Amino acid sequence: MRIGHGYDVHRLVSGRPLILGGVGVPSDVGLDGHSDADVLTHAVIDALLGAAALGDIGALFPDTDAEWAGADSLDLLRRVVERVGRAGWDIGNVDATVVLQRPKLRPHVDAMRAALAGALGVDVGRVSVKATTGEGMGFVGTGEGAAAHAVCLLTAH
Repeated sequence: MRIGHGYDVHRLVSGRPLILGGVGVPSDVGLDGHSDADVLTHAVIDALLGAAALGDIGALFPDTDAEWAGADSLDLLRRVVERVGRAGWDIGNVDATVVLQRPKLRPHVDAMRAALAGALGVDVGRVSVKATTGEGMGFVGTGEGAAAHAVCLLTAH
């Protein structure tokens, strides 16, 4: 078995959609980045890559490469799942936390879990997504950005 941890952070800006776990969340601000800036999916990607010792999201999908401009992060996740599988690993489970001051994410968590599970190729019961705020502190609490943490368990096939 292998355990991986992923972390990502993106700045919130006007004029961008807020995509989390592959789900569009109604908001007056979105996450800034080279791809769709899906901080949740990026953290999951890094957890999987870390557990399999296959590098990180920046090495595989660099923000200096025009190929990944505006990329759908769920597509990137599917590519990583294939790579992890070729390396001899199956996904046991994923547990993730989004840290965002607003909007409230609870109404969207089930859709995020389903979207991530679909891209991971696992039952939704193996995917947990939680949300919390910054309690008014730091870059999350002031509404400047969002962060996400993810952990995963891989098992050898």
